[in-house]
Amino acid sequence: MIQFSFEVPKAGSPWRDTWDKAFQVNPAAISETDLCYKYFGVSAELVVGEVEVISSEGHLTLVDLALSLCHALSRLLSGEDAAIGFTEDDEIIRLRRDAGLVEITSSKHQWRVSVEREELVGAFGDFLREAHARLTGNVPGLADNPVIQRFSPEWLDSTPRE
Repeated sequence: MIQFSFEVPKAGSPWRDTWDKAFQVNPAAISETDLCYKYFGVSAELVVGEVEVISSEGHLTLVDLALSLCHALSRLLSGEDAAIGFTEDDEIIRLRRDAGLVEITSSKHQWRVSVEREELVGAFGDFLREAHARLTGNVPGLADNPVIQRFSPEWLDSTPRE
């Protein structure tokens, strides 16, 4: 079983400022670097079985995570191994294909967990759809940002599968 979710910071949280400041600029023109470092902090959690792969304890930027997931998803769908990295953290989550399963390991932790490939692909796709919807719902101008378009529902629906 996979639980993959994120929470937008509440009003008053310093992390909420990373959402609010998008209204002070043209959201369609925010650069990839700024989106990955300065905007849209969230608390995200990925739990596979009993293993907390991504902890909800800290914060990360939603766009950085989404772009990493896009790359990992593309590789998994092409029959390749993949990894998820984080701009502000040196941890690498490795995704190694093994028949119909994906073995998930961390560069920082000793756990190892396996999940069916289709379940993981579905969870990644659902997460990306929710991230895109939340971003463009909160800041409509982001729908025109080329970085955000890289994980749009249209991209997900057109991604080739092996």
